[in-house]
Amino acid sequence: MITIHLRYEIDPDRIADFEEYGRRWVDLVSRFGGSHHGYFLPGEDDSDIAYALFSFPTLAAYERYRTDSMADPECQEAFELARRTNCIRRYERRFLRPLG
Repeated sequence: MITIHLRYEIDPDRIADFEEYGRRWVDLVSRFGGSHHGYFLPGEDDSDIAYALFSFPTLAAYERYRTDSMADPECQEAFELARRTNCIRRYERRFLRPLG
């Protein structure tokens, strides 16, 4: 299994847009065979940092998802939401593996 950790720098004035973006991707990742572990939004500390975690059974399954998502209309709508609203300023992606 591979888990993808995303760290987002978001616009704190566009949290509602980012929440909508996240809701869409939770369903989309599941539809493509992954397990979404959720989006984690700013709390008491930084107001512009959010996280997401999701897993795929293998790196190959994740790569297939990445390729297929580029041609999927619902995925493209989610990407467009982020572009249109500028709710995401930047993001970092890390690949993790479970211990055990």
